[in-house]
Amino acid sequence: MADDHAVFREGLRFVLGSEPDMEVVGEAATGKEVVERAADLGPDVVLMDIQMPGINGIEATRRILGSAPKVGVVVLTMFEDDDSVFSAMRAGAKGYVLKGADPSEILKVVRAVAEGDAYFGAEIARRLTDFFSAPRPASPAEPFPELTSREREVLDLIAQGQNNARIAKLLFVSPKTVRNHISNIFTKLQIADRTQAILRAREAGLGRDDTL
Repeated sequence: MADDHAVFREGLRFVLGSEPDMEVVGEAATGKEVVERAADLGPDVVLMDIQMPGINGIEATRRILGSAPKVGVVVLTMFEDDDSVFSAMRAGAKGYVLKGADPSEILKVVRAVAEGDAYFGAEIARRLTDFFSAPRPASPAEPFPELTSREREVLDLIAQGQNNARIAKLLFVSPKTVRNHISNIFTKLQIADRTQAILRAREAGLGRDDTL
């Protein structure tokens, strides 16, 4: 189980530990820790939160599956937006369920993924159906359409070499807000650090305006 909230892990441990066919073999509070623990313990299934300190859950999923492709990763998160869902799928997650789901649904997803199947919670399945049945919009000319306009602003400033404090000052927001935007950018673009963010942004033409 990988989640930075100890109380949530405790509740999840109780749910899983009461099942005769399940055993919690390890816990992690950061992305780096879950990658290391997965390598050491070789679990059948990893329950992965998306937003964790350091490496986010999407990148952690990619790293785990890069060395152990048979591990079944189930993303268990409060994020239900299309970007998070498809980023998790592209990283190789076989299951995706919301933290607010009934415990029986979480158990159902874990069992399905442990048996090698892909399984998505009911709400996520509806979102996938809606996404694929909706008319496909024309490709936008704007880079990184998965980002909000404010997230693109932040990414542009990162590509210019601005630090968090300077970005907060330029955008008239708090440093905490900047950190949240950066975390969302990393998750949506499936990148692990600032260097990758700068490379991706400059390849897309951002970060070239140094007038600020």
